[in-house]
Amino acid sequence: MATQDYRLNHRIRVPEVRLIDEKGEQHGVVATNEAKRLAQDAGLDLVEVSPNARPPVCKIMDFGKFKYQQRKKDRKGGGGKKGTTGLKEMRVRPAISDHDLSYRLTDGRKFLEEGHKVQVVCIFRGRQMAHPEHGYDVMRRVSSNLEDLSKIEVPARMAGRRMTMMLSALTADQRRKKAKELEERDKRAAEEAARNPGERKAMEQAQAANAEAAPVEPAVEPAVEPAVEPAVEPAVEPAVEPASEAVTEPTPETEPTDE
Repeated sequence: MATQDYRLNHRIRVPEVRLIDEKGEQHGVVATNEAKRLAQDAGLDLVEVSPNARPPVCKIMDFGKFKYQQRKKDRKGGGGKKGTTGLKEMRVRPAISDHDLSYRLTDGRKFLEEGHKVQVVCIFRGRQMAHPEHGYDVMRRVSSNLEDLSKIEVPARMAGRRMTMMLSALTADQRRKKAKELEERDKRAAEEAARNPGERKAMEQAQAANAEAAPVEPAVEPAVEPAVEPAVEPAVEPAVEPASEAVTEPTPETEPTDE
């Protein structure tokens, strides 16, 4: 990065930064306004030295003196070993196995130790195009395994069937500082892992105690209503009509005739 590309002081607009003071001591992640105040109190500048980090790394320094040293270094390097570093390629696949990835990482580590930039290339084929997240996962694994020797210069991005990411080698001073940062991070992670089981156990015990103290209401069986038998209507016998007597017509009486 050329000196004119560095952001400093009021041009740094992110909410927080990882701060290194003028003595090279790490202050961890602090608010950007607080870092600017510390630089102003020291009569120096706050310079963003690693913009690709998350959060960016800023250092308190004399920026004018820094530019002079950079120009002197560039002039000295211009007539010396020119072209000793170059660009190396490291190829991976979205479904790469851990065994194959370990071989690629060994090559990538060797390239970075020699001062080369490493372009990580992930090739997609066929149905793999439907799952770009697998490629991003591989890129994260590569950058995580090589973070003690490199920084991400160009983040992973997709172009057609290729996903690429650029890593650049850290200087010797940057490696020492990075090793210290990783050591502190691992220490914090170990402390967190040791503390969490105790907290989880205490929470489980508290939940068990609350469960025992809570009154248990007896189960109420639903009331069973007695079965109601349907009313039986009395059988109605059919009415029997009385037998009708035959009507006999009276025989007409014959009157005696006078003979």
